[in-house]
Amino acid sequence: MEARLNLFVFLSLVAAAALLQGSSAQTTHIVGDEMGWLVPPGGEVAYRTWAAAQTFTVGDVLVFNFGASAHNVAEVSKDAFDSCNTTNPISISTTSPTNITLASAGEHHFLCTFPQHCGFGQKLAINVTAAPGPQPATPPPAPGAEVYTVGDGLGWLVPPGGAIAYETWARNKTFVVGDILVFNFTNAVHNVLQVTKAEFDACNASTTTTQPITASPARIALASPGEHYYMCTFPQHCSFGQKLAINVTGGDATAPAPAPSSPAPMPSSPATPSPTSAAPPPSAGGPSTPSPLTPPPQSSAGGPSTPGTPGPLTPPPPPSSGSAASAAAAALPFSFLAVALAFFV
Repeated sequence: MEARLNLFVFLSLVAAAALLQGSSAQTTHIVGDEMGWLVPPGGEVAYRTWAAAQTFTVGDVLVFNFGASAHNVAEVSKDAFDSCNTTNPISISTTSPTNITLASAGEHHFLCTFPQHCGFGQKLAINVTAAPGPQPATPPPAPGAEVYTVGDGLGWLVPPGGAIAYETWARNKTFVVGDILVFNFTNAVHNVLQVTKAEFDACNASTTTTQPITASPARIALASPGEHYYMCTFPQHCSFGQKLAINVTGGDATAPAPAPSSPAPMPSSPATPSPTSAAPPPSAGGPSTPSPLTPPPQSSAGGPSTPGTPGPLTPPPPPSSGSAASAAAAALPFSFLAVALAFFV
């Protein structure tokens, strides 16, 4: 019993540790990496370039490493940051390393308050996004829908040739409502956000409240017709060409036309009189002349009632059985005569 209780306690502790680890998905950012926090040799562009490669989320931690009594780190307002005003900081720390947890979304500004240090570039501005929630499930494509991988083998990144790369990719494609776009990118280096045309043209997503998709691959279903615009919100990525504009049509323009209900009837061929059909009776004025396509009328005895020549397109009618019998009877005496002559010769 005691061994079973100990096993239950152990499993409970493991489960609790797993929950804690899953809930603490924060990222620790070492400001400047190996360079640390100092007056940068190249000016403020050094920390601007470092920040452009990071994704800052609520709950992440900034670590400032600097020489004791040579630097400090203060969080200030944007106006104080732009003018390097160090008189009224929001907070200040003189102990290295300084760990600052990012507790709210939006822009955050840091600088060193030592004289001239901010003016020479020891300043950092970052943009913090809200903690990403679960990505909405993308329904499977409808029957006949297309799945397009944006950029194909290039993927979703800052293209070497600029915006023309994604313009060329989209040029010969037909996008229809129900199709799906798949964006493949490196997590924490790129993201994708659908924006308005004005935001797309200005490469400025600060006016939208929609959060970008940060997990790759990002699958986006085309739910409405019209123009759709996408961009990466990392600094300068859109300006360097990581943006996509497409036009979506409302349905499948290649759908086959409905089949006719029934084929039109074929015209009937003109009736052709049967060779054996009798001709109309002669008129009172005299015997009628047979038509070239109609055989002469037959008499009651079986022979032709009126001698005539068959038409060029109608073969002469075959002799009737009565005519054949009469011819055989007429030839019988000549047969006996031929036999008698044979005996006398």
